[in-house]
Amino acid sequence: MSLTPTLQRATPRDRDVADTRRRGARRTRARRTALHVTTFVVLLATWWVVTRAGLVRPLFLPSPGDVWDAFVRANSDHPVSAGSDRIVRGEQNYYLWEHLVASLQRIAAGVGGGILVGVPLGLVMGTTFLGTLLEPYLNFLRSLPPLAYIGLLIVWFGIGDTSKVWLLFLAAFPPITMATMASVRGVREDQVNAALSLGARRAQTVWAVVLPSTLPDVLTGIRVATGFAWTTVVAAEIANGIPGIGGLAYLAGEQLRSDLVVACIFVIGLAAIVLDLGLKSLERALVPWRGKA
Repeated sequence: MSLTPTLQRATPRDRDVADTRRRGARRTRARRTALHVTTFVVLLATWWVVTRAGLVRPLFLPSPGDVWDAFVRANSDHPVSAGSDRIVRGEQNYYLWEHLVASLQRIAAGVGGGILVGVPLGLVMGTTFLGTLLEPYLNFLRSLPPLAYIGLLIVWFGIGDTSKVWLLFLAAFPPITMATMASVRGVREDQVNAALSLGARRAQTVWAVVLPSTLPDVLTGIRVATGFAWTTVVAAEIANGIPGIGGLAYLAGEQLRSDLVVACIFVIGLAAIVLDLGLKSLERALVPWRGKA
């Protein structure tokens, strides 16, 4: 009898608190969005004024209008030159979005391979002596810049997609493995011992205790690895990288087409943001308990 009135009295207050928090969160998001939009508009206006006034040569900094024209041209059929009847398709016979898709496919293959190898290896390294044995070599591999071994990969695998996927794999594999290994080492021993004392085998303990505990950090490692692989895409596509957004940016730079280079840079950056937001959403779906303990 005493519990029911208490719950009834508390319910409206709890609803008011929840409504206040939601309104506060909406106001915070609105202010943040307004700040981002204002900053973007100011930067765009500054860029336009600088190029309009001729303070910087178009070769070094094309105008926003020129970059937009290059973007539209790269996504449409157009004459090969002014007054010509010959129509070409996008850039290098591919639309810009097709270049982007080709790069995303290579990154998916490289990062996917890094996940398939890095997560199991990190689990093994975190629970056995192999961690002490292999960690220095993993750190050595992680510290190498991609351009240091792209030439060797081309010698081994040719200039096709195989060498590119291997390069992206080598960019993604170390951070995934390191994140998994560090997370495994951070699992509380009392949880593992409790499972073992209840009769669980070691493999069952890894599956039921270690893996769920390490999943948040593993997903963070995958996000970091994906970002690193994305920044490596230009290096991966230097040789025979068409179609590919990194290869197109490199080729446009060699041809001194700054407007197309900047357009590719914007596409690469926006694609990276969207990719990271997608991985964040996946992380929230798979580990909803993160940050709530």
